[in-house]
Amino acid sequence: MERPIRILFVCLGNICRSPLAEGLFRHHVEAAGLAPFFEIDSAGTGGWHAGEPPDERMCAVALARGLDIRHLRARQIRPEDIRLHNLVLAMDRENLRNIKRLAGKMDTSHVRLFRSFDPEPGTGEVPDPYYGGEEGFIEVFEIVDRTSRALLEHVRREFRL
Repeated sequence: MERPIRILFVCLGNICRSPLAEGLFRHHVEAAGLAPFFEIDSAGTGGWHAGEPPDERMCAVALARGLDIRHLRARQIRPEDIRLHNLVLAMDRENLRNIKRLAGKMDTSHVRLFRSFDPEPGTGEVPDPYYGGEEGFIEVFEIVDRTSRALLEHVRREFRL
């Protein structure tokens, strides 16, 4: 494969859901021995947290389950991200609309809801745990972990990895 498979996870501020998805998906890719085939990143549709680490509550829930995402830093999505990635995966419909608006006239056939890969998609959205308690962060971890595993299987089939 000449070019890596580029996947971008997107939420609102890039401090809860999307950095967790970046970290979990990367973990599953590495565990499968497929890291050389991927470039994995995350971003937010809003830029007010740019440069900040993920929310400490999300970090704590992830760390308690063996995943360290404390090194990640928030950034805002740019139009070139849409052009450069094979998949741009929004955590909810509002962010999906914002990504498509940012894309303008670009092809957005590769911009989808992250939970479109979830075997248990529920509402199709990853709930934002930011204003809730620890149980919301745990629920998000479980959703993102399950969906990341299913996403990896989808990508392996599609790209014959």
